Amino acid sequence: MIENLETLVALSKAGTMMEASTALRISQSAVSKRIASLERYYDRELIERHGRRVVLTHHGTRLVERVTPLLSELRSVFLEDNALRKGKIILGVSEAILASWGSELFSQVRDVMPSVEFEFHAQRSPVVLDRLRSGEYMVGICTGSPDADSDLVSEVIRQEPMVIIPSGLGALKYKRGDALDVITIESRSGAWGSIEENMQRMNLNRVASLESFFAVAQMALAGFGHGLVPVGVARTLGIAKDSILELDKSGLTRPVRFVARKSMFSQELVRSFYNEVSRLAGQIEGD
Repeated sequence: MIENLETLVALSKAGTMMEASTALRISQSAVSKRIASLERYYDRELIERHGRRVVLTHHGTRLVERVTPLLSELRSVFLEDNALRKGKIILGVSEAILASWGSELFSQVRDVMPSVEFEFHAQRSPVVLDRLRSGEYMVGICTGSPDADSDLVSEVIRQEPMVIIPSGLGALKYKRGDALDVITIESRSGAWGSIEENMQRMNLNRVASLESFFAVAQMALAGFGHGLVPVGVARTLGIAKDSILELDKSGLTRPVRFVARKSMFSQELVRSFYNEVSRLAGQIEGD
């Protein structure tokens, strides 16, 4: 029954059988069977199909609203009773962080905490936050403003400098305050809300956006425009320091946050992990 309820919640978020099956890592037919089983059990229609899209009926919406917090608590209990007892930390990490400086940071943390087992999941920051709330992850390392998540403990562990990769690595004559068109991350990302205001202050105009900072960097290298990315992305791609324009002295950085549910953050293992991550993140070159 729990699997069926989780499937209904996933479907309510995804909107299509295909997206729900991808999120749950099961087949579309399995999604359909689970929903049908719920409808038989409750003797109510819970979804309506509109082409490929699926929307909840009134009964489906009420059921999702009631079971979502219960499912979150069940997952949280599992994490606290099983993962913590085994000395295991399950964490979601922003893809751009894990693919750049994050992997080295966690390697250093592992050296300090050798008895701890780590399970990593690379996701976009909004997904990390959703899965923290749902009880699937214990800890998140992501970007964005901490003020937006008052239901979670959120501590900034690093202000990562933003840089501009000149189009095609050509010469770029720019001084602070000049108008400059750039390619950067799209609006639904965690980072966008934390850099938009400073971009406007610096007269940087987003003319195109992509879902990945690494994609932004590659398009800039290919000459499609100037790319605004975190410095870790530029370094991971091997771009020379003298080929990029650094903006941290102008105040353009993205905050990197350590996020957890309040009950999880109070656990001794998680607190120890936070202390080490915060300490080592502060030592990363470029801060």
